[in-house]
Amino acid sequence: MTSKHAKAFYFSIESLWVAAACASPCVQKCDTHRLDDAPPTKSVLTRDDGLKYYRTMQVIRRMELKADQLYKQKIIRGFCHLYDGQEACAVGIEAGINVTDHLITAYRAHGFAYTRGVPVKEILAELTGRRGGCAKGKGGSMHMYAKNFYGGNGIVGAQVPLGAGVALACKYLGTDQVCAALYGDGAANQGQIFEAYNMASLWKLPCIFICENNKYGMGTSVERASASTEYYKRGDFIPGLRVDGMDILCVKEATKFAADLCRAGKGPIVMELQTYRYHGHSMSDPGVSYRTREEIQEVRSKSDPISLLKDRMLSNNMASVEELKEIDVQVRKEIEEAAQFATTDPEPPLEDLCNHIFYNDVPLEVRGTLPWVKLKSVS
Repeated sequence: MTSKHAKAFYFSIESLWVAAACASPCVQKCDTHRLDDAPPTKSVLTRDDGLKYYRTMQVIRRMELKADQLYKQKIIRGFCHLYDGQEACAVGIEAGINVTDHLITAYRAHGFAYTRGVPVKEILAELTGRRGGCAKGKGGSMHMYAKNFYGGNGIVGAQVPLGAGVALACKYLGTDQVCAALYGDGAANQGQIFEAYNMASLWKLPCIFICENNKYGMGTSVERASASTEYYKRGDFIPGLRVDGMDILCVKEATKFAADLCRAGKGPIVMELQTYRYHGHSMSDPGVSYRTREEIQEVRSKSDPISLLKDRMLSNNMASVEELKEIDVQVRKEIEEAAQFATTDPEPPLEDLCNHIFYNDVPLEVRGTLPWVKLKSVS
């Protein structure tokens, strides 16, 4: 190839990338309840955003697969609820709100801990009970926190009224922030959720109630557990949206629509994300006694959130196969390095056991397991 032809080829490739730097792919229409308007059925996707979303979802996927491995090696113990399959929910929600907005979720929290800014090595170190974990090795799988992120909560459905309380604080302080309060389909029949609906509606709180409907509450299908599986209508007098939770762009547009409604003083709103978990409810659940391996494989082959985004970017010439493979290699390296830290970092010493009971308080004595054993608590 002559230098003239090489230069022309270079310009043609550059033009291709410029043209593909932004696309407006169609997304599935959301079902609505008590709404005159709906989220758009087209979403603007830039090349930079697409690559960022792809990388973030891959990090969550690989992190959860590594957690699975560490659990089977008995390096992670206790409860462990994995998020693989649901990555489009976490990443799409974050794309639709601001980092200054608030978020609270249940025990399937690793993905949100990462999107809220907790490094992978601190998440894995928390799972292995190490001093370098995001809760200093004391919280484990269900109790991870970050700025404007209130966990990871272990009591089924109890995080929802807490989220309504955070939304009340937003309104009271006039911050123009919203709170996303997440729960699963298994928690959707909890009475405290309906009490939170009622109070949030009475006070017009900027709260997005988000049901991550992954089809199974522990080992029970939604059809066996709920007389009505239209969770987006459960607010009755509150507007609702039912969203394709496997499409990150659909989640993004629906979340932005919901957040705008709340910021306009028209909140709250209920949003149902139809998604799927590849693992069982927790690591103690093999996940195939109440559903078939064929069912799981069909979802993986037809609706995987990472594959959907990848195919969309490739078909719109927004990235090359080699470029995405390079991201995959970088992510695997990052996860391996984080796992190395999580398995070599020391466990917290016994004298740290009672620390951080209170925030910003003077040191105090705490009784140990026996009346004559005294421990000290430092804020």
